[in-house]
Amino acid sequence: MTASFDPFPIGPVRIEPGRLFVIAGPCVLEGRAKILQIARTLEGIARSLKIPMIFKSSFDKANRTRGASFRGPGLEDGLGLLDEVRSTTALPILSDVHETSQVPRAARTLDCLQIPAFLSRQTDLLQAAGASGRAVNVKKGQFLSPPEMAAVAQKVRSAGARGVLLTERGTCFGYNNLVSDFRAISVMRATRCPVVFDATHSVQLPGALGEASGGQREFIPVLARAAVGAGCDGLFFEVHPDPDRAPSDGPSMFPLALFEALLRSLLRLHEAVREADGGSPHHPPRQKRRSDRPQRQRGR
Repeated sequence: MTASFDPFPIGPVRIEPGRLFVIAGPCVLEGRAKILQIARTLEGIARSLKIPMIFKSSFDKANRTRGASFRGPGLEDGLGLLDEVRSTTALPILSDVHETSQVPRAARTLDCLQIPAFLSRQTDLLQAAGASGRAVNVKKGQFLSPPEMAAVAQKVRSAGARGVLLTERGTCFGYNNLVSDFRAISVMRATRCPVVFDATHSVQLPGALGEASGGQREFIPVLARAAVGAGCDGLFFEVHPDPDRAPSDGPSMFPLALFEALLRSLLRLHEAVREADGGSPHHPPRQKRRSDRPQRQRGR
């Protein structure tokens, strides 16, 4: 994994080669008390594991299967709640933008703007986000090949983005199913952008429940481990205290109570992969102690 990227900040978090980071939070903003509870829990996990973490939640889910589905509190109320999350927990915050008109207002509050997968080729939106002065996370469209993301990254960079992240979230595999091709991580790292693997949307079954999307939550740890093994720079998880009662994407969200244990195992795997890969500029491999080295036999 020779491809790397220049470090850059997202709020108080520094994104740098060789150090795994996490984007996590509920799919959509719900009530204030629940959102602050989730954010405080995530802050505690980040502190305990000493892992850079960015809080994610959407103020508007504009691509729900049904028009009557819950979409969230909207731009103003949602950004107000996200600003409270940041001031209460000191976690940087990330949310989706769907239209160029949302970008200036969102950029005044968010530390990172996210371009949803369905909009990953919308040039005006990509360039508006890139010109906002904030970092930009672009979710790879389910309909795009990994090499096509080089042109997507260039659109954002050409507008002056301070930092660009690319997120792999699965590829359409027939109807109502996604498949993850882990070659995508290496291919997209060649853009010199940090590559994130979305372990929760990758288990989604789009539209599989008729009026909603399904998901296979039990495979989230499996895919996350595979992505770390393949050399991803960051991981994306949607988490919730009670996924089965969540108003959006419940079948593909990970239970918050199990999240810290999962991250601990992934960090151990990341360390093993990093050492096997020869370390990084920021994390050189462990030097052998004298006692580790083969002893030269003395002649008689």
